[in-house]
Amino acid sequence: MSDPKIPLAGVIGHPIAHSKSPKLHGYWLKEHGLEGHYVPIDVAPENLEAVLRMMPKMGYVGANVTIPHKERALEIADQVTDRATLIGAANTLIFLEDGKILADNTDGYGFIQNLRNGAPDWDPTAGAAVVLGAGGAARAVLASLLDVGVPEILLSNRTRARAEQLRDDFGARIKVIEWVQAGNVMEDGATVVNTTSLGMIGKPELRVPLDGLNADAVVTDLVYTPLMTNFLETAQAKGCTTVDGLGMLLHQAVPGFERWFGPRPEVTDDVRRVMLR
Repeated sequence: MSDPKIPLAGVIGHPIAHSKSPKLHGYWLKEHGLEGHYVPIDVAPENLEAVLRMMPKMGYVGANVTIPHKERALEIADQVTDRATLIGAANTLIFLEDGKILADNTDGYGFIQNLRNGAPDWDPTAGAAVVLGAGGAARAVLASLLDVGVPEILLSNRTRARAEQLRDDFGARIKVIEWVQAGNVMEDGATVVNTTSLGMIGKPELRVPLDGLNADAVVTDLVYTPLMTNFLETAQAKGCTTVDGLGMLLHQAVPGFERWFGPRPEVTDDVRRVMLR
């Protein structure tokens, strides 16, 4: 009788040493008493396809992909989910029995689950969402907000053309607001989201005025270093419900872990504590 294969998964990026994903998946593997490993894999862009094609032969059952590989991984994949197509990027790859690659994107799922978890009374249909930023993360946020029924999205980005591209891709419920005018539409936001890296440790602060924030608004930041950004602190002082960005990282990992290793892991306070160490 041959020994069962130990499933392998990992996260592919360039660079990748900073990733918290190995710690997260390692915690869940241990919690569930599973034989399996999840490792960081630094791959230069020119080697991505060769590495992905080789991984199933090496016993890998799947992988996460992060910057700068999310768009390219989608092109390489043999099959792509509808949500990954809509977002235009992949963050979760599943290696099928025949070695083919299925690309998915769980970032939007992680974003919505984090909001529902951190603000249980959040009602996406309560009014417009104000979204700051138009990068890859914004695409996942827009797709998921539209999917859960947000009536209108007021989108603002430092480079207007990028925001206009997203409006063209996602349709008429998106209205582009000049970056210098973003503070003036805060009062219209029932949901307010920062998808930019502004406010992150080592990056400039987010300078958009938040005086107009509505106390009933749910405000979330995708940045989680620091956990409580100035953006969230200001919103909290206004009486808003705030949701930090760590939960999105945790929740987006759930579907991948389940596909690769079997059990569906839970995002608990213990997991959060471990990730913050």
